[in-house]
Amino acid sequence: MRFGLLVLILALVLSLAGTVQSPMKTGFARLNYDGGGDWYNDPEVLPNLAIYLNSVLNSGFPTDQTVVKAGEAKLFEYPFIYLTGHGNIRFTEREIDNLRAWMLRGGFLYADDDYGMDESWRREIKRVFPERELVELDPSFPLFTCFYDFSSGLPKIHKHDEKPPQAFGLFDDNGRLMSLYTYESNISDGWADPGTHKDPPELRDTALRFGTNIVYYLMTR
Repeated sequence: MRFGLLVLILALVLSLAGTVQSPMKTGFARLNYDGGGDWYNDPEVLPNLAIYLNSVLNSGFPTDQTVVKAGEAKLFEYPFIYLTGHGNIRFTEREIDNLRAWMLRGGFLYADDDYGMDESWRREIKRVFPERELVELDPSFPLFTCFYDFSSGLPKIHKHDEKPPQAFGLFDDNGRLMSLYTYESNISDGWADPGTHKDPPELRDTALRFGTNIVYYLMTR
């Protein structure tokens, strides 16, 4: 039952038609995880993304940040969960089971490597879905061009190891994107306040535009 995405799709359709007068009851949440990684860094990124989305899509996403843990029932109230950090991630068995059930029921998990979480993220998502593989997404994947044009590829917001940026997807049996993982790109750092990373306005706008594509793709698929 894809309850969360249905709520978001309906809200987006209504908002684009100019009929939404109040904020949606569901929006984005950040995942609080154990293991030592700084899951909490740059707390303004989701509110800033919501503000940007509301301005370009005429939507009504809540602009506060909600924090949720993977083992909580509260997880099922949010169709879009964001995860980031520089260090280790570790899920409990209960969290593994809950994340799996939530994602199979329609939940979407966006993981953005903030430099240093790649090994642990790949390990933990494999624990959630041992039978599935992360698939690298090239610019022909519809997410790259569904709203703004990123046909030249995933933008690189921060240097990190100066490797090419990569995007990976995890899909269910019906081809639905359950999780997006961006590596060597750090899209969400570009959603931070201007003074946080001192990124120029054009780089922040690029990051926010790609964030818009992520959300718009989910709304329209």
